[in-house]
Amino acid sequence: MAWRKGLVGRGPLGPRHITRTSKRRLRLSHTISEERLQPGSAREQVCEAPALPPSLAQRLRHWQWRRNRVGQAGAAVYRLHKPAPNQQDLYLKQGRGEVAEALFDEAARLRWLGQALPTNQLLGFEWDGEEAWLLSAAVPGRSAYECLRQRPEQAAEIAQALGAFLARLHALPIEACAFNAQLPIRLAQARRRLEAGLVDAQDFDADRAGQTAEQVWLQLQALLPMQTELVLTHGDYSLDNILLDEAGEVSGVIDLGRLGVADRYQDLAIAWNCLQEFGSAAQQAFVSAYGIPSPDPHKIALHLCLDEFF
Repeated sequence: MAWRKGLVGRGPLGPRHITRTSKRRLRLSHTISEERLQPGSAREQVCEAPALPPSLAQRLRHWQWRRNRVGQAGAAVYRLHKPAPNQQDLYLKQGRGEVAEALFDEAARLRWLGQALPTNQLLGFEWDGEEAWLLSAAVPGRSAYECLRQRPEQAAEIAQALGAFLARLHALPIEACAFNAQLPIRLAQARRRLEAGLVDAQDFDADRAGQTAEQVWLQLQALLPMQTELVLTHGDYSLDNILLDEAGEVSGVIDLGRLGVADRYQDLAIAWNCLQEFGSAAQQAFVSAYGIPSPDPHKIALHLCLDEFF
């Protein structure tokens, strides 16, 4: 079997040997941080190494394996630990079909964004045409969500750090980014998912709980058209995808499968919605640190409706 390796090609961004370009974005919602899955945690269980391509099997043969039991969204996620001084943990994502395609997308983005902002370092990617394996280093720090839960009195300061980091991300030049996530593309993807019956209405936010996917689609259409301000977006700037260091600064972002050029409110809306749990002061601190103290409620509503389809 010919294993496909590397991430150099399709310009500087994509795998050299992989030419498939039509891929659905899947949210592989788990947090690759060093603190979330400690040994013995209920979130993981000790396991044997899964079946791997020969090169990965050889490379990882002396590591201890633990499987993530939550938030896998179709992907198997493993934490690899080696009991040695200063040895950083590794993470392996494994999946087939659409999940493999999503891993392809994430691997290309990890390689590209890792040159500009801190994220989990891509250590290897392999795809045999059906199954894919993505190996990366853990990002040090705690998720923003866990920090907010543990230190609610510091919610405003944490939210400020999130806003400042997002402003830094959005200030990166978009000319070199080949990942297009603009509104027409996202709407077309959402429509295809709706028609294929892939939208989970049970997972809608509280504002749309009890509605059908078709009803939310009509709400989304009523919010169009919208003027856009294109920036480089994370695509899923939620609290579990942002890591903070001990000083409260952002140490990195993870889960980059939806990164691309899009309207700035793609990220602002998701973070704003996540911060609602921690109060309006945290929300205001976030947008003020970002540089938009009075966010557009129309654009927030549109992007939150759109996000229900992914």
